Amino acid sequence: MTTTEPTSEPEPESAVETARRQLERAAAHLDVDEGIVERLRHPTSVYRVTIPLERDDGSREMFTGYRAHHDSVRGPYKGGLRYHPGVTEEECVGLSMWMTWKCAVMDLPFGGAKGGVVVDPKELSKDETERLTRRLAEELRPVIGPMKDIPAPDMGTGPQEMAWFMDAYSMQQGETEPGVVTGKPPVVGGSYGRERAPGRSVGIVAREAIEYYDWDMEDTTVAVQGFGSVGANAARYLDNLGASIVAVSDIDGAIYDPDGLDTTDVEDHDETPGMVSGYDAPETLSNDELLELDVDVLIPAAIGNVLTAENARDVSANLIVEGANGPTTSTADQIFEEREIPVIPDIIANAGGVTVSYFEWLQDINRRKWSLERVHEELEDEMLQAWNAIREEYDARDVTWRDATYIVALSRIADAHDVRGLWP
Repeated sequence: MTTTEPTSEPEPESAVETARRQLERAAAHLDVDEGIVERLRHPTSVYRVTIPLERDDGSREMFTGYRAHHDSVRGPYKGGLRYHPGVTEEECVGLSMWMTWKCAVMDLPFGGAKGGVVVDPKELSKDETERLTRRLAEELRPVIGPMKDIPAPDMGTGPQEMAWFMDAYSMQQGETEPGVVTGKPPVVGGSYGRERAPGRSVGIVAREAIEYYDWDMEDTTVAVQGFGSVGANAARYLDNLGASIVAVSDIDGAIYDPDGLDTTDVEDHDETPGMVSGYDAPETLSNDELLELDVDVLIPAAIGNVLTAENARDVSANLIVEGANGPTTSTADQIFEEREIPVIPDIIANAGGVTVSYFEWLQDINRRKWSLERVHEELEDEMLQAWNAIREEYDARDVTWRDATYIVALSRIADAHDVRGLWP
């Protein structure tokens, strides 16, 4: 019997299509009521707003914003708020579904949400960004709140936007409500360790996977595509444990040293744009060449859809740990499964961000600050609990790491729906 191998990538799946496919794959391994699965194929609601903005020159422009709520059976909605010209309603719905799975696999008392404004933030001045953010907070006020929906930074937004958003919401509420968003600066209720948390969790999960496969950390070679906030912190975490980080990259290219790079000496792209590709290293590579290096661990931590049907058969790594959201296409996933290259999915690997957001929310609603040391200890505990639950499913079933992760998430969501029942 012969099989036809995929040689090219089909039309890219939308975020909704990918999320639904992952839901159905997990459901096939579980005895879940079909009504619950059908419910999870759809968002609870999608809120669309029109945001008027006065530009610096006195002109006025209208922008469209969305907030998608997928599922709140386990707690308030939680998810990022992005500023990007490519934001669509469908994208927000799909990403809100992924947030539901991510919160469930981490066993956090949140459901999934996602939102954004169709705008290029690079075309806004700082004052325009502030006015846009404050007006967005007012437009979304009916559907957000510390016990309803808690936004967070995402593409094109950061701690400053969250501070403006929180302030605008608080002014209308008549009292300071730091718990309405997470990812704020610590001086106004943000948590220590929040910005580095996704990269730190990638490092923790990579460490656990290396141990699972019984590799010696000091003999383990690692390549990281995307030496930004996630990639740099993951690389430095593993470097400190003794792994050899042989290649890292930024948007302009990669540097390579088979003897290992000093990750503390290489400034990440967020710190100094262009520093990575301009660093004095023995060799320079393209980002595509980095993905095909013969290393033990590959961490794609830049953008989505970089591992595709076109390059999946040329990947030489023994293990892939996803640092970015959605770096592996479904076709590449199939090829890696055929080649028996394990892929640890993004919804567990980079879940440190939403986990420390949960810690921030707890600090805000209790009005009690945690130390950085406590944040790190609590993150370690949460990541290990999630990893162990996934590992048990992986060992018990003939499935991939991605399937095992979604099985854990879906089983928790389905159990919650089953216990709560359906409102008449």
